[in-house]
Amino acid sequence: MAGTRLSVLHTPGHSPGSVSLYAESLGAVFSGDTLFAGGPGATGRSYSDFGQIIASIRDRLLTLPANTVVHTGHGEDSVTGREAPHLREWMARGH
Repeated sequence: MAGTRLSVLHTPGHSPGSVSLYAESLGAVFSGDTLFAGGPGATGRSYSDFGQIIASIRDRLLTLPANTVVHTGHGEDSVTGREAPHLREWMARGH
């Protein structure tokens, strides 16, 4: 990773200060607990916000190229293009 430029994306929702790190040259984003393979991170805590996490995913992560590898905070990696079609069902499901 030495010498790799990282862009910090503010991705609140799981917590108010959540960030994801985007490495454009690697075609990868490190999403922490914002986006997992199969859906958003947990928002059941008093400081979490489901609407915010959905907005973060929609506006900051799913706007990245469709082949961007998502390195999650837990579990399997994914790809933005694999997750994007499911946004509406996550919204309907709620937290």
